[in-house]
Order: sequence, then C-alpha cells, then structure tokens
Amino acid sequence: MTAARPHTHYASASPSAPARRTHDDSPEATALFERLVELDDGPERDALRDELVALWLPMAHRIAGRFRDRGEAMEDLRQVAALGLVKAVDRFDPARGAFESYAVPTITGEVKRHFRDRMWALRVPRRVQELRNRVRVARRDLLERPGTREPTPADLAAHTGLTEEEVAAGLEALESFSTLSLDAELAAGDDGYSLGDTLGESDSSYDVVVDREAAKNELRRLPERERAILYMRFFEDMTQSGIADRLGISQMHVSRLITRSCAQVRNEALGQYSSGRSAS
Repeated sequence: MTAARPHTHYASASPSAPARRTHDDSPEATALFERLVELDDGPERDALRDELVALWLPMAHRIAGRFRDRGEAMEDLRQVAALGLVKAVDRFDPARGAFESYAVPTITGEVKRHFRDRMWALRVPRRVQELRNRVRVARRDLLERPGTREPTPADLAAHTGLTEEEVAAGLEALESFSTLSLDAELAAGDDGYSLGDTLGESDSSYDVVVDREAAKNELRRLPERERAILYMRFFEDMTQSGIADRLGISQMHVSRLITRSCAQVRNEALGQYSSGRSAS
C-alpha cells in the first residue's frame, strides 16, 4: 500500500497570474507525519521520511537564502538547512501543531549553529561570540535611526547594557571572523614587508637557560671533587686522561665519576620538572 502524497494547493492573484505553490499542513500531510511516528526504523520509514523531506526542501532552501553573502557558499548553506530539515522531520510530533511552525526555528537554529561553530577561522570562546552578536545587532539598530552617526563604544554600551570593555571585545570579534595570511604584505614606507616579518621566533637560548637553572641546585650538592671534574671536562674541555693526570687517579675512575654525577644531576632535574607539572 502506498502512502498518499501530501496535499499542496496553488493560489494566484488573478486568473492570468502564474500559480504559486504554498506549503501547508493539510490532512494528507498530517497523516503522513502520524504514520511516520508509528513506524519503526526500516526501509518503509526511510522512504516516508525522504518523501516528507523532499516536500519541504524548498522551504529549507528559502531559509538558507536568508544567510547568503555572509562568507559561506550557498550550496553549503542549503546542505546545512537540509540537515536541519531532516532533524525537524525526525523529531516532529504532529499532535503538537503545524509542522512549519516547528521546522522553521529548527532549521534556522541549525544554520546559525553552523556559523557559530564552523565559520570562525580561529576558535573563539562562546562568550565572545555572544558579545559579537549583541554588538552587531546594536550597531545595526542605532545606524537605522535617521541622521545617526557611527555609534561609539559608549553608545553601544548604553544600548546593550554591556560595559565598554565587553563592547570592545565584541567589536574586536567583528573584525576577527577570518584570518589574515602571514604572507600578506603590509605597507611600511617604500619597503613593504609581510605580517610574518613582524612576529618573533623561538630562541633556542631559552632552553639552555631552563636547563642550567634546572641543574644548578643539584650541581651545588655534588662533592667538590665531582664538581671540579665536571668543570674541567665540560667547561675547560679537558680529556678524561688529562683530568686523571691532574687529580692523580685512573682514567676509568674519572669516567665513572662523570657518568654517575651527570646521571644524578639529570635525574634530580627531571624529578623537579615532573613535580612541577603535577602541582600545576
């Protein structure tokens, strides 16, 4: 048995005017939704859902069209709206009213979430996104007033009830929807340079400073002879045999003392590092 197709009617302003299709929740469409609710997952339910989605897809596309020219391809917006439509069809309870009243906010919310979560080149905290939206709406409202100049942060703060610091964060986020390439050339007199040229680089000397500070305390705790051996080996660049001759001990003994002292200092430094990470 094949389910009845949803009813659509056509209205025109005059006999010669082209017919305009309008969607409504006719008894037939309501019956389809009631049937969908009763069906278990399976091919029959999938086919019925596909039929309902195809019926209401033009409405989803119209909703997507409201968000055109915001930096996202129209085809991608339609796909997001279609996903919202599928969710609306799956979740709709025909006992609660008309489908369109439920589907429109569901689809609109899906598209807005897409912009909120997917369209930022850098991840921005939810709080900053909300400030951006409030500032954007307030700026639009103020500019719609005849003779209104560009609103200042103080104007926006008074209109929204936000602090000027919060308005500043929202204004900054308005300009941060997309990123600027590090290769973008910046004007600076006759010689242009890229944004990347203005950024610092990691200095390997910092690692040396960190290592020295980590080893300093344990080096001080070594016996004087071991400290002297390490100094001669690593700062005066003496050979092990030369150190042995100066101290009157064997080269093998010098090698063992160097190995043992370095291991002791290393283990202590790594232990402090691990303790510091655990405490933080």
